[in-house]
Amino acid sequence: MNKKIIIADDHFVVRLGTTLILESHYNGIRIAHAESYSELVSKLHAEEFNLLILDINMPESQYLKMIGEIKAIQPSLKILVFSVYDDDIAAQYIIEGADGYINKLSDESNIVEAVEQVFQTGKYYSPDIMTRIVAYAKKDVPAHPLDSLSEREKEIFDLLLKGYGNIEISNELNLHLSTISTYKTRVFKKLNIKNTIDLVRLGEQNRSHKFK
Repeated sequence: MNKKIIIADDHFVVRLGTTLILESHYNGIRIAHAESYSELVSKLHAEEFNLLILDINMPESQYLKMIGEIKAIQPSLKILVFSVYDDDIAAQYIIEGADGYINKLSDESNIVEAVEQVFQTGKYYSPDIMTRIVAYAKKDVPAHPLDSLSEREKEIFDLLLKGYGNIEISNELNLHLSTISTYKTRVFKKLNIKNTIDLVRLGEQNRSHKFK
């Protein structure tokens, strides 16, 4: 297989491990690495690649904006998002133009299958992601998980991102503390997160998102 792949991830172990997996299954591939978004952009300007395996949490990255920026540099480049985020987030990157998604928790066979599918068909979508995208196309679910929040839930979400605790939110919105706890539980459930750390990560990842 005469293909050029670039793995963009700020963790050396991930880059090395993914490289070893791919080199053990494919002969003749060339693999380059980038440990920051700026380094990735520089290498894409300098050389053409067939496939980008992209971590969406790299330093200096602008998250969803990355896909469009990368495609503007190399329109024919296939982008396989490689992350630990769930299918709701993955679907957003596919809607933005990524060609597939593979979870970092996947086993070796899944990683090889994803790369194989992208090279053979140009796309790799897991059944769960396809279900999410089809549901969005039918308007059964919001395009973005944050858009599933009610107006009040959005207020709670924003205040939690600012570091407010339940008591501070209660004072800010003039609502009973028990009401804040109820809204907070709803927000966590709708966004499929377990704690405030997950919420902050989600907010950081989608900092450019505009609520509908």
